Amino acid sequence: MAKPLLFTPLTIRDVTLRNRVVISPMATYSANDGLANDWHLGHYARLALGGASSIMVEATAVTDQGRITNGDMGLWSKAHVAPLKRIADFMRSQRVTPSIQLAHAGRKGSMQRPWHGNGALTPADLARGDKAWDIVGPTSDPIDAGYIAPKALSQSDMQTLAGQWGDAAARAVEAGFEIVEIHNAHGYLVHQFLSPISNTRNDAFGGDFEGRTRFPLMIAEAVRAAVPKGMPVFLRVSAVDGIDGGWSMDDTVAYARALKERGIDLVDCSSGGLKGPATVARIKRTWGFQVPFAARVKAEAGVMSMAVGLIVDPHHAEDVLQRGDADLVAIGREALVNPSWPQMAEIALGRTPAEAMDDWPVQYGWWLKHRETTFAQVRRDYGDDWRA
Repeated sequence: MAKPLLFTPLTIRDVTLRNRVVISPMATYSANDGLANDWHLGHYARLALGGASSIMVEATAVTDQGRITNGDMGLWSKAHVAPLKRIADFMRSQRVTPSIQLAHAGRKGSMQRPWHGNGALTPADLARGDKAWDIVGPTSDPIDAGYIAPKALSQSDMQTLAGQWGDAAARAVEAGFEIVEIHNAHGYLVHQFLSPISNTRNDAFGGDFEGRTRFPLMIAEAVRAAVPKGMPVFLRVSAVDGIDGGWSMDDTVAYARALKERGIDLVDCSSGGLKGPATVARIKRTWGFQVPFAARVKAEAGVMSMAVGLIVDPHHAEDVLQRGDADLVAIGREALVNPSWPQMAEIALGRTPAEAMDDWPVQYGWWLKHRETTFAQVRRDYGDDWRA
């Protein structure tokens, strides 16, 4: 059997990923003042032992004002570098390429953690110790009634913010990350500029497609310029709003072409989130429901893409790659259920446990190979039914 594409290396600029499985950025809302802590080290170490080629550290705010909640991680100061560096260093020790997603919440900032309601801050949240702050957006329109009204960004503000994105990217390099992703999805600041539903400006940064993409492309240029030439830059987009009159797949393809011209290496294709929680899709969910977005970006924009969204079966992930629909497959909450998903996927796709476990951390693999020998003996003597 030929080696599955899912477990072949992929080189992007100067970085070679050992396989095609990436762990998606998944916010855990557990930082203090944006600082990563022991929770984050344990969380990412758990994932790093599972065999993925890269793990994308969760949405990390480029300014303190750009956090979604009080628990968001940040990279807006030098103090944030060292706590993130120990995470990146541990990933690298396990042959995992460290990557990080940089983000700004825009008008979806100063909100509750999801498990406290995922809405506007309440007196109960403030009594819990959370703090509210002023937020910004393309206009002064809030997400909905009851939410904080943002300040509309001026052109000078946007220039400053683009510089802050670049500064955060430079700090990510200092912290040891080898891939940076720009968060343009799920209703956060950059998506707010892209969508005609949320961007109703009548200046050079609104109106038509060119105007609405002007600030997002400034950010892409700032991040690309702030990192080494050999370092890949990814960008996550909500490929469609899923709302009448919103951002469309045709827009995404045109945007991906413009991003490629500016040195963005891969488009990470998600969807929705403009008006509600990031995890609430406005298109019908089915297995791999966002794969067609990645396929169109790859085929029509001529840029690498990553597929994500309800890809939980290794054979499905392999099929996505075999069809040429994407270059990488991202696994999200399935990795929270099973951090060893990449390792077990390799076995599911044909490698024997003994062969696969040679590549696991030796502290696990040595013991588990011996367990496989015991299993084989027990099955020979008694079969698989423990009741027999």
